[in-house]
Amino acid sequence: MNSTTREARRIYRSLTYKKVLLIVGLSIMILVSTLVNLFVGNADLTLGETLKGLVMKADAVSNFVIWDLRMPVAFSAVFIGGALGIGGCEMQTVLRNPMASSYTLGLSSAASFGAALAIVLRISIVPGVGNLLVTLNSFVFSLTAAVLIHAFSRKKDSDRSTLILFGIALNFLFSALTQILQYVANESDLQSLVFWSFGSLTKVGWPKLWVIIIVTLLCLAYFGKNAWKLTAMALSDESAQSLGVDVQKTRRNTILVIAFLTATAVSFAGTIGFVGLVSPHIARILCGEDQRYFLVTSALVGSLLLSVASILSKTLVPGTLIPVGLVTSIIGIPFFVMLIFKKKKGYV
Repeated sequence: MNSTTREARRIYRSLTYKKVLLIVGLSIMILVSTLVNLFVGNADLTLGETLKGLVMKADAVSNFVIWDLRMPVAFSAVFIGGALGIGGCEMQTVLRNPMASSYTLGLSSAASFGAALAIVLRISIVPGVGNLLVTLNSFVFSLTAAVLIHAFSRKKDSDRSTLILFGIALNFLFSALTQILQYVANESDLQSLVFWSFGSLTKVGWPKLWVIIIVTLLCLAYFGKNAWKLTAMALSDESAQSLGVDVQKTRRNTILVIAFLTATAVSFAGTIGFVGLVSPHIARILCGEDQRYFLVTSALVGSLLLSVASILSKTLVPGTLIPVGLVTSIIGIPFFVMLIFKKKKGYV
């Protein structure tokens, strides 16, 4: 083995070690933010009472606050944030567009229209669902948008540019339909619809949380299995094809899985913006675009961002719970502007 090969291997091991350390560091930060999320809230619990509540040794009220109110919110922040980070990461990869996210193709606006139908007109796509009316309507309409995109992507002349344009058209269509329903809604229904569109983790109880966890982990495993293909897709269609990747099939299947993941997150928590857009940019700066690390880092950054946003939503205005979607927008907009300026300077 010559010195050049040894040096290349040493550099590769060093970079791999740094990326693993990065993933471990982000995981520790998520754990800390989750514990803080369990501690803060309107209920006046001390740190000692919170720790006792975690092992079910506090009084009944403290146990209820920790396990039934705060813990679903804290864990949903981790897994919904991770889901949005994963969706944004893979959407930007297969479309090779840094402005792409899980919402680029109209999935979020379709979910909002489904929720509006349930809230304003009480129309159920799935009969006999009771309290799950809004959740299932938004899920079904988000998947409907995905099916339309999937059908469009099967056309021979479709490519990533036409897919984005088709997604923008769907976005405008569902947004216009939602605005019509907002116009005819009474004051109470309009307030409910606006609150849903802001995004909130308080709607997520244990049953919904388990669904989110399972779906997120399954989608993460799917993308992990196809990491090599997705890394090739980040280069160019021609390069990926030369490496034996079926570009159209990979792009189509990836978008379908992203749609399922996004539909699950949005139907349970409402619209939470900027997490899926910003997380991949941060991950790309930290570890590059090798999907073995880029995918996991995007998920962890998304989890951390939404966990911090959840904490801020409970602490920015004492005694008031701000919808977490508003907090992510407040954090995301200036941060994303900063990323744009850094890109102009050649740092991204």
